[in-house]
Amino acid sequence: MVGIKIGIDLGGTKIELIALDGIGSEVLRRRIPTPQGDYSATLDAIQRLFEDACAGLGMEASLGIGTPGAISRATGLLKNSNSTCLNGMPLLLDLEKRLGRPVRIANDADCFALSEATDGAAAGANSVFGVILGTGVGGGIIVNGKPLSGPNAIAGEWGHNPLPWPNDDERPGPSCYCGQSGCIETFVSGPGLSRFHLQATGQNLSAVEIVAKAETGIKDCEQSLQIYEDRLARALAHVINILDPDVITLGGGLSNILRLYHNVPKLWGPYVFSDRVDTLLVPPKFGDSSGVRGAAWLWGK
Repeated sequence: MVGIKIGIDLGGTKIELIALDGIGSEVLRRRIPTPQGDYSATLDAIQRLFEDACAGLGMEASLGIGTPGAISRATGLLKNSNSTCLNGMPLLLDLEKRLGRPVRIANDADCFALSEATDGAAAGANSVFGVILGTGVGGGIIVNGKPLSGPNAIAGEWGHNPLPWPNDDERPGPSCYCGQSGCIETFVSGPGLSRFHLQATGQNLSAVEIVAKAETGIKDCEQSLQIYEDRLARALAHVINILDPDVITLGGGLSNILRLYHNVPKLWGPYVFSDRVDTLLVPPKFGDSSGVRGAAWLWGK
């Protein structure tokens, strides 16, 4: 085998590895638990996982890693990770020293977007905005097949902008862990949907439960989901006005709500500064595997 690319998705509960050949076919996949709160043990786990994979393949391979957070341009240390033991640590430098090879690291949302832009639902598009709708809200931007990072390594962090065109009852909005109020993440994340439904109805339901009940015709769940769709439409219209991407692809747990792909584009038109909106909203081709595949593609296809 030649041209093998290995990607690792460094998650909060699991570390997943995938090996892809030159045409994107999976030749190996492995998964181990993430050591909790232990930076050194996390390095050990990544090293062991990668070296065991190379031994199993019988050859060397490139390595890309997707991680929550990003490498600071100012310090070279990891920042903004919800795996807090990684913050302020020289993750890239330490891994390159241990493995004796260059390593590429990108935000997990960037990896998701890169996967879908390379050989996924947005393959062939010049510009792609990849959205993560889950416990949090993230985003990645791919232009001409390459991730856009920016001088602050925060390109695509739309979740920490305010919800646009807010209604009176949406101001000032819920408090966000970033220190602001009314961030997009507090409205269109899974917990954001659950929080709104609880406030509106007194029912403490997960996002999955709200969607399931809406599908059976439960009126208050349907109303909460319609409000969620309007908020998502406004948030994405804001992105379209700035980036004007060819394709927006959704990832994360809420990307499995199939009605979003029909309803949201019907709602975003009035907020987009154009006579017509040709941006496509599509589900991911690779689903939960997109992040780890995108990490592999950090070295190109």
